[in-house]
Amino acid sequence: MDIRKIVLIQPGRDGRVLGKATALPYTLMRLASLVPEEIAVEIWDENLGALENRILTELGPNDVVGISAKTLAIETTEKFTGLAHQAGVQYVAVGGAHATLMPEHVSRWADVVFTGEAYFTWPAFIQDVFHDTVQSHYDDTEWADLGGIAPLTDRVIAQVDEQRNYWTPLLEITRGCPRSCTFCTAIRVSGQVMRFRPVEEVVEEIERRKIDRFFLTDDNFGLAFRINPGYVEELFRALAKLPLRSWTTQAEMMVSQFPDLLDMARRAHLDKFFIGFESVNPNNRSELGGKSKGQTDDYLRAISEIHEHGLGVVGLFVYGFDNDTPATMWETWEFAKAAGLDSMSQTILTPYPGTPFRQQLLEEDRLIPNIPWRLYDTAHVTYYPKRMTVEEFTREYDKICRTVYSPLRIAKRGTRSLARISRFSFSALPRKIFSSFSTDYGYRREFSWRHTS
Repeated sequence: MDIRKIVLIQPGRDGRVLGKATALPYTLMRLASLVPEEIAVEIWDENLGALENRILTELGPNDVVGISAKTLAIETTEKFTGLAHQAGVQYVAVGGAHATLMPEHVSRWADVVFTGEAYFTWPAFIQDVFHDTVQSHYDDTEWADLGGIAPLTDRVIAQVDEQRNYWTPLLEITRGCPRSCTFCTAIRVSGQVMRFRPVEEVVEEIERRKIDRFFLTDDNFGLAFRINPGYVEELFRALAKLPLRSWTTQAEMMVSQFPDLLDMARRAHLDKFFIGFESVNPNNRSELGGKSKGQTDDYLRAISEIHEHGLGVVGLFVYGFDNDTPATMWETWEFAKAAGLDSMSQTILTPYPGTPFRQQLLEEDRLIPNIPWRLYDTAHVTYYPKRMTVEEFTREYDKICRTVYSPLRIAKRGTRSLARISRFSFSALPRKIFSSFSTDYGYRREFSWRHTS
């Protein structure tokens, strides 16, 4: 089959905020960069505008469609697949987290299912389209070395135009996480071996994209402090030379045990760590994969140490483990205030496909029936908790979110963060104002989806 163009689709939900979408389709940018130059490739992001009419009017029999989707967007993905077939598209390929975790579900309506990273299988699929040898399933779960893998091409960078269209540039430096949290999909999607991009490739991408801030998509970049401190030191030295405003990343509290690297992180323009404390309830330790044990004294020491190096801490907490009650949420809030966290994420434990937690719920018949996938967004209760009713859980979660993300609380946390920054560099304040308040604002918007979905 001759290919007229390849269209990669990002299902959306957030839309635009003050004219821009929140985060660019980074995975699709890398897949688009693997398309041979002689083939036209386009990225369509639903967050930038409705796609139903475009699919029906701009696609045809000689086009190929690829869609990458999380679980919460899989119903939209199925709808888009149907519309593409209606337009005459022969091959709609679906990949991403949900396809990797639950390929049998996606295979019911997609022509081709991709599991894993697709760095090698996506180019193979394109060639198979040319030769009419397309397979129904392409698997790439060998977790390739990241050196030289899918560098962004200039045509893709120009097409996406992230400075104009997106608030938050995304970047990837590592992949994989050796932790084994029962509720997390990371090891099922990216593997348990931590892999590292060559530092020179990271720097080259930042410079070519002309970005001065970014959020790392890495599942647990902070774990590299222990696994490969030499790599982290090399990276920080390279980033310190760049004219960056700030960047943020996910981590765990053990980064506090590396004071020299924390000093280097600040000089490398790192702004804050998003740290997965997960729970303040020590009875949940067996479900936290070894990175947290619910010991708040340890949490407090780690947060204080990181703050002393001029770096912010966003605490990531999950409610709904089997030992949690409504009181657990308020105990978490009291801890967050005492710790002086710069922001906090509050999510509802969600039984994603492929996780031990979901398997447990299936065996115990505790999944709430007929819950649509779009509510698997960590903001809705999708199962029967052990120590509270669904109604109690929902009511208390609403109350705690309204409390934590009230405008007054956001203002207080942001002001406190700016005061701490000024201790280290008063000249950095203008650059840090946005980041001091934007994280809380983003969480407030996420919470609002509970009442619009």
